[in-house]
Amino acid sequence: MGNDREQALALYEWNLDLSAALIVPLQVCEVAVRNGVAEAIERVHGANWPWNNGFIRSLPRPKGRFRYNPAIDLQTCAASLPTTGKVIAELKFAFWETLFTAGQDSRIWNAHFRACFPGAPPAQTIAQCRATAHADLRIIRLLRNRIAHHEPVFTRNIDDDYQRIHDMIAWRSQIAAAWMDGKQSVLALLATKP
Repeated sequence: MGNDREQALALYEWNLDLSAALIVPLQVCEVAVRNGVAEAIERVHGANWPWNNGFIRSLPRPKGRFRYNPAIDLQTCAASLPTTGKVIAELKFAFWETLFTAGQDSRIWNAHFRACFPGAPPAQTIAQCRATAHADLRIIRLLRNRIAHHEPVFTRNIDDDYQRIHDMIAWRSQIAAAWMDGKQSVLALLATKP
């Protein structure tokens, strides 16, 4: 802000307000996506899928010791939580993102993607939709992590971020996306950027 303390503080405060406002769409997005993925998994592996060894073995394996491991995350949650619903609520956002990999196409997505995400673009193949979801969820997760770690978001294209979030919700439920649009304050804040 050109070393102008007042302008810098105004930008900082706006970033705080914007970060807080983004929590609502991010929360709705995570719940919508995880419910869609959980429904698809249940259609294949049954209601007790968190304890299903076949499903656990089908999860992607990280290529490094310090990378996120969805199988370990699932097994850790399932070992201490009594119900599938509790496990779903405790799994990391990264878990849901990792389910949108090509390795799950023949296991889950080819048969169940359209039913679990009925708002996905009908002109795209399931593989294209799944790849888009994977890429967009990674961007959404990284935005959420920036906010959670109190990092600035003012240099991002928030219009694009918001559209990604909205689209992922709409893929699961047009009604939920419209409801979230009515609750959010992100778009109004974008017009007030210092």
